[in-house]
Amino acid sequence: MPGILDNPTLNRVRRNHGLEHASIHILSRQFPGQSFSGHSDTSGFWLFGKVDTETIANAVTEALSRLQNGEKNLAIHSNCGTNFVTYGFAAGMASLIALMGAKTPKAKLERLPLVTVFATLALILSQPLGYKVQQRITVESDPGNMQILDVIRSIRGNVVVHRITTRG
Repeated sequence: MPGILDNPTLNRVRRNHGLEHASIHILSRQFPGQSFSGHSDTSGFWLFGKVDTETIANAVTEALSRLQNGEKNLAIHSNCGTNFVTYGFAAGMASLIALMGAKTPKAKLERLPLVTVFATLALILSQPLGYKVQQRITVESDPGNMQILDVIRSIRGNVVVHRITTRG
């Protein structure tokens, strides 16, 4: 029985997300210290970072080739929003547990050290979980027969953004 992750629309987003991450890995190695970020959808992804279009196109092409040749680790990124959501959820749940039974504002304030310890432990312990959630849910490391259709640069204020359009 097919699961929700087998949905063609969701699977396209997941494959684009993997290519986005792989592209950011390659760009980050070429431009250490420079910040890159992205956002994926069914038609491709947006890449934010002050780099020329040819460099972006070359990085995306290399990323696709390397993913298609089995470098699955490129699809997982430490700064993925999935990680941050996982960490935040774990810290929030740990804080909620630490506050259980505290009915008054004074009782809640007295538990602040316990909340801090629980939240910190949750942040530490949830790190491997964030990567697993990426691997199994939000990212697909196999791009299949994906093709890069277009790389278009635009500037919005001081922000340089490239739209990468994919098919397949």
